[in-house]
Parts: sequence; structure tokens; C-alpha cells
Amino acid sequence: MPRTVLEPRFQVEHLSILDSDGNLDSSLDPEIPSAELKRLYRAMLLGRRLDERMIRLQRQGRIGTFAPIKGQEASQVGAAATLRRTDWMVPSFRETAAMLLRGWPIEKLLLLFAGYLEGGQPDESQNDLPITIPVATQLPHAVGLAYAAQYRGDDAVVMAFCGDGATSEGDFHEAVNFAGVWHVPAVFVVQNNQWAISVPLKKQTHSRTIAQKALAYGIPGLQVDGNDVLAVYAACHEAVERARGGDGPTLIECVTYRLGVHTTADDPTKYRTAEEVEAWERKDPLTRFTAYLKKKRLLEEGLEDEVDKEIAAAVQRFEALGAAEPLTMFEHVYAELPAHLKAQREQLAGALGNGATPPAGDDDQASPPMRGQRTTRR
Repeated sequence: MPRTVLEPRFQVEHLSILDSDGNLDSSLDPEIPSAELKRLYRAMLLGRRLDERMIRLQRQGRIGTFAPIKGQEASQVGAAATLRRTDWMVPSFRETAAMLLRGWPIEKLLLLFAGYLEGGQPDESQNDLPITIPVATQLPHAVGLAYAAQYRGDDAVVMAFCGDGATSEGDFHEAVNFAGVWHVPAVFVVQNNQWAISVPLKKQTHSRTIAQKALAYGIPGLQVDGNDVLAVYAACHEAVERARGGDGPTLIECVTYRLGVHTTADDPTKYRTAEEVEAWERKDPLTRFTAYLKKKRLLEEGLEDEVDKEIAAAVQRFEALGAAEPLTMFEHVYAELPAHLKAQREQLAGALGNGATPPAGDDDQASPPMRGQRTTRR
């Protein structure tokens, strides 16, 4: 049966500018100003040091479960740094470094991971959505934001983050499809860290790359070395400018690696080898960028101490805030509280008013947190 070729065979490009030793391919140098390079480095260092401190806090019971970012700092910082304050950032649940760069106070992030709803509320001046725990559900929201900006004639761009595991969800495909159909100003940044909890990439897709999935939806797709902050910055800058200029969305796959646990409730030794982790540690994005800046004589003396002091002060502010009001757990879910939750609220309010401990409920009415206790429920 005769067949007509509708499209020539597609190609997927990969971009890398800094090698694992911090050596620059000068032909691809994005020529980022020195002040911006320092800003990128500080954000990556702050993200790494905060990550380490948060793990200790979690192990000490001072915050709840969270998703560490070690190894993925370049993918986050290099991408988020290309946005304006008037642009929108839509994170998933592992974008701490990007959130810091966007102006989220450290103590607010700690509040979130201690179970306080106030920790997830962006400042009125921030065009950011809060952390999203359910995988990929933030992506249709991001497309809606981009469509709204387009409809109103704003020049805002929406950058949405997700992981490789999110590309196995229907929300991802629906979002990218409609972004292409509506030609909205969106940039999808997929942090391909090789593992969706314990499921490796090869069990999620038969595609050679995630970037090529963009082609099915009629939008550009590019794979970058996600441990190379210069490559991520250059690719995202180009994608953001395309979107702002009315040329539609882009999908960028950042090939990186989660050097630590999926969350602090995870044990990765059960599903991956130490040799694999060691191989990726040699590609550490922070080590690579440090070597590059050292050659350019842009490393700032005393920066690590400065960052550590900033984190320590934020932890003190966080712990000085005291316990949250337990009754707020009943707010912001229903316009009109159902009878059974209204009864539970009244029971808890009475117990708190008397200084008594609320009685344990049935299986479907778990005992709520008491004043002075932090809850890790989200």
C-alpha cells in the first residue's frame, strides 16, 4: 500500500555548555553578566545548604516530611532565573531552590513543611502558586494562567515545573496538548531525575527522551544537561522570550539526578545502587558551577558562612512563631461546612476552650492536632 510522508523524521537536540569539570564550551557561552552568575550561584548554594539543614530538622521532629532537592539545583535556579517578577511560576513539590530565588522566605517554607497552611500562601506581590503535592495536577492550572495572560493581553509568561514521573500522568498530556492548541505563553520544565520514587524512567516511557513528547503536541522540545546551570539558563531564556513574543509554549527536559531520598520517608537503597549514585555525584551541579566560577575568579569569600547564618536566623524566626490555630483545619475546604465536620469543629473548640484533650474519634474521625503540636498533614 503506498504511503505518503507527512513529516520528515524528527530530531531532538541536546544542549550542554559546562562539562562535569566546569570547563566551558566557549562557542555556546550565553555570556551571562557576572552579577547574574553570582546570583545563580548564591541561590544554588542556599538551596543546597537549606536542604541539608531541613533534613536535620526533619530527623529531629521539628518539621515534617519533605522532598529534598540535592542534585537538582541547576535545573531549578537556571530556569527560574529567566523569569520576571511579573511572570508566573508554578512548582510541583521539589522546587525549593526556585522558590527561594523567587523570594519565598525560608521561614515560610519551613512553616509549610511543618504542616501550617500559612506556609503555602504566596505574598500578594508574588506571581507564584504554592507547592503542589499531587503529581502533575498543577500543570492544567499553569495552562489556565497562561491562557488568562494571553486573553488579557499581558506579556506574562508561565513556567511550570514537574518531574519525569509527572509525564506518565494524564494531566501532563492534557496540559501540553491544550498549551499547543491555544498557543499560550507557557514553558514546561521537566526535571528528569531518573526516578519516580522507585520507578525508573525506562519503566515510565519507551521514548528515548521526554523532550520528544513535545512534538506530538506541535510545540518545540529540547533536552538539556540539567546539571549545567548555564545550559538550563540559556534554554529557558530562549523559551521564555519565545513565549513572551507570542510564539507559544516550549517543553524543556532537564536531565538531572536526585542524589538524595525521594522524600524523608523514602529509602532509595532499596531500589538503586550506590554505584549509580556515585556516578551522578561526579556530575554534581554545584561542584561543576563552583569550578567554573573559580576559573572566572567570581567566587565570593565568606559566602558559605553568610548563607549558613541566613538559614540559622530563619530557623529561629520559624520556631518563634509558635503553634498554629488547630481550628483552621476546618477552613477553606467547603463553602458551607458539612454537619459532621461542624460537629467535629465544635467538639474540638470546646476541648481547646477547656484546656482538655479531645477524645479520640472513630476510625473515620481521627483525633485532630492539639495546641502546641505541629501537624504534618497537608
